[in-house]
Amino acid sequence: MGRALKIGLGAVGLVVIVVVGLFVYVYSNLDSLVKDAVEDYGPRYTGVTVKLDKVELSPENGQGKLSGLLVGNPAGYGTDSAFRLGSIDVSIDLQSLTSDTIVIRSIVIDGPDVTYEFGEGGSNIDVIGKNVEKAAGPPGKETPTEEKGPGKKMVVESLVITNGRVSVSHPLLKGKRLGSSLPAIRLKDIGKDKKDGATPAEVVDKVMDALEKQIAAAVGATDVNDMVKGLSKGAEDAVKGVMQGGGDSMKGVEDAAKGAKDTLKNLFGK
Repeated sequence: MGRALKIGLGAVGLVVIVVVGLFVYVYSNLDSLVKDAVEDYGPRYTGVTVKLDKVELSPENGQGKLSGLLVGNPAGYGTDSAFRLGSIDVSIDLQSLTSDTIVIRSIVIDGPDVTYEFGEGGSNIDVIGKNVEKAAGPPGKETPTEEKGPGKKMVVESLVITNGRVSVSHPLLKGKRLGSSLPAIRLKDIGKDKKDGATPAEVVDKVMDALEKQIAAAVGATDVNDMVKGLSKGAEDAVKGVMQGGGDSMKGVEDAAKGAKDTLKNLFGK
């Protein structure tokens, strides 16, 4: 009996040591675990590469800071990234971590740099947005992406994006970019309209939807579509002039080239 008791106590002691060891490991490696999770689940929702430079978390008060988040581009786009986020400050309700719904009190994204690149299949932002919508799936329906992702859902009480900038890239601009500031974005109570909160994909979808609207407004302010149309029309007129032939063909080419040149001057202020 005494020997059996010793064996039982020894087993309990071993379990306690393992649990404590796991706790110490997770606590000491929490930053790297979060970084790995972001780089793993991010591509599942966006369909593109997601990289994160640094994570600094304070588990004792629920505060965290993420730096150097980079969201890549879909295949076929030439710029180096779609999003570069300067810093992300997060505040989490620690008591919610043991429940099925994690409550994030606030997310503040400062200094995002967005590259809006035109392509044959639409812009890179459009493509990423569609990928996120697909990952989020129809309302109330679980998708394969969700099954592979974290089981917990979440509520984001406040999300703010400030000091953003949009750069517009188009093949006809020959590597040049147009820049415009991005209006501040403020979202409230993401996931509160759902019984158990929103899935990570649904949260990303909500943020992407707000970003797409503000980015579209910022891109529209650059008048890049009208300028590109002017360049395209110049090239089209040149081709028509050559096809029609006659004494005015070269003049048509010259006029079209001059029109394209003037458009580029207006475009870059030179």
